[in-house]
Amino acid sequence: MFSKIVLAAACVATATAEVLYSEDFDAKWEDRWAVGKSGDKTLGKFALENGGIKTSEDNRHYFLSTKFDKPISNAGKDLVIQYTVKFTETPDCGGSYIKLLKDFETKDFDNETPYNIMFGPDQCGGTKRVHAIITYKDENKLKTSDVSLSIYDTETHLFTFHIKKDQTYEIFIDNESKAAGSITDDWDVLAAKKINDPALSKPADWVEEAQMDDPEDKKPEGHDDIKENVVDPEASKPEDWDDEDDGEWEAPTIKNPEFKGAFTAKRIDNPEYKGEWVHAQIDNPEFAEDATLHESSSAGIGFELWQVKAGALFDNILVADDVADAKKFDFASIQAAEKKAKEEADAAKKVEDDAAAAKAKAEEDAKKAEEPAAEEKTEEAAEEKKEEL
Repeated sequence: MFSKIVLAAACVATATAEVLYSEDFDAKWEDRWAVGKSGDKTLGKFALENGGIKTSEDNRHYFLSTKFDKPISNAGKDLVIQYTVKFTETPDCGGSYIKLLKDFETKDFDNETPYNIMFGPDQCGGTKRVHAIITYKDENKLKTSDVSLSIYDTETHLFTFHIKKDQTYEIFIDNESKAAGSITDDWDVLAAKKINDPALSKPADWVEEAQMDDPEDKKPEGHDDIKENVVDPEASKPEDWDDEDDGEWEAPTIKNPEFKGAFTAKRIDNPEYKGEWVHAQIDNPEFAEDATLHESSSAGIGFELWQVKAGALFDNILVADDVADAKKFDFASIQAAEKKAKEEADAAKKVEDDAAAAKAKAEEDAKKAEEPAAEEKTEEAAEEKKEEL
């Protein structure tokens, strides 16, 4: 009986899970997506390639978005955002992230359009990270610690952001967990629970120096009169020195063996030391729990990018309320296919390189074989010339 109840509950749970949005970019993708408002920006074009859309122009902004059939809300449930990126060229400064957008119109979409979530890889200079930005009370909150990124190659990579209804989260790259924890711990979304008591301050006579100069250790009399350098007592004016021609002679100096350097008093324990002063804390009257801080309602999804070097290929977008739906994506097959293709390309290049090397060697060997014959012919011509003379 118990097993039947569990099975029934599992079926109900499975039935309530929902893929809220997905996009695989078929030939009619432009019917669903629209270029946004360029303003003072020069926009680049997305091009359909290998079942995804690719940024195609260097040094361009990209504003592209689509609206959902109905707003997507994660009130009372999980939210999962997932998509793939393949850098067809070695990437330079630029982002490859995606945004879940608040209410907007696609024709007006640009870098100022309000969003709920911004997620995905970004790099410029030495900064390489996965952005995970949550908008809370109209403020964009960056994750307080970066999710570092080291996979800048030309392979497809899978990015997954799981925001859970219990206000925890997990970030995956290629199905490998890279960050997890509490949203309230890892984003500054709520005021601090405790603050320093404003009614208190460190007393003016509070001593935090654990040690002090020994007042009994006085600087010896005449210490500062001892010079660091002195005239070399063994030096003498050269006999052939001419003051008129050579100038006034000055004896060289040497390090003074009596010099003791700057005086430093001996250190002793400070009898007035009270330890480090700790500011007492009180409950923050501004702090309040928020059971809905992780929730949002999104009207669409978009790419708002700047790329120095184009070639980022986006595909396989998924928005769901159950991470199980994200895990169904067969990323392993993509990895295996790309690995096989790379191995075949490397093997073909090796054959090509070996053939080129063999051809070059054959040409070099033929050239060397011709050299003795040419030298012999030259010598014979020289002998014939001698006989004629």
